[in-house]
Amino acid sequence: MQATRSEGIHYCIQPSRLGLLLVAGTERGVCFVRFGTREADLVRLLESEFAFGVFVPAGRGSVVEWASLLVDYVDGRSEAIDVPLDVRGSRFQKRVWCALAKIPRGQTRAYSEVAATIGSPRAARAVANACARNPVLVVTPCHRVVEKGGDLGGYTAGVRRKAALLASEQVR
Repeated sequence: MQATRSEGIHYCIQPSRLGLLLVAGTERGVCFVRFGTREADLVRLLESEFAFGVFVPAGRGSVVEWASLLVDYVDGRSEAIDVPLDVRGSRFQKRVWCALAKIPRGQTRAYSEVAATIGSPRAARAVANACARNPVLVVTPCHRVVEKGGDLGGYTAGVRRKAALLASEQVR
């Protein structure tokens, strides 16, 4: 999915109400966010994402702070996430991810609406693919994109987590 990196990628795993949350980052910002149930599985997922990365567990520093901010958001203690990003993707993916970041908290958009927003009205399926390849779940809110009829559709972290994130965003 992403270009390889030979630089240090620091990561930490923290518990959240939706399971374990892995947050990884470089000196420039968050580069990977995933939910899981087992730490070892999350680390393997990170290693497969960045084939040539040098992985360093973070005991303190920026990555731990960023992870705490994400857990606060997921757990409903915060209404916003403000972390720097260091993501790589195609030009199309970046256009989609930028559009996702503009969907207000508590609202959803259909894949076709996002496609129209980025000037590619026939690219709903490609938008869905870009959402599936979003490296920074929650930070770039692909969970706010649903099917045209209102069904939740898919989510990399599972539809149960998508529903929980949407519900918590609508409550506040």
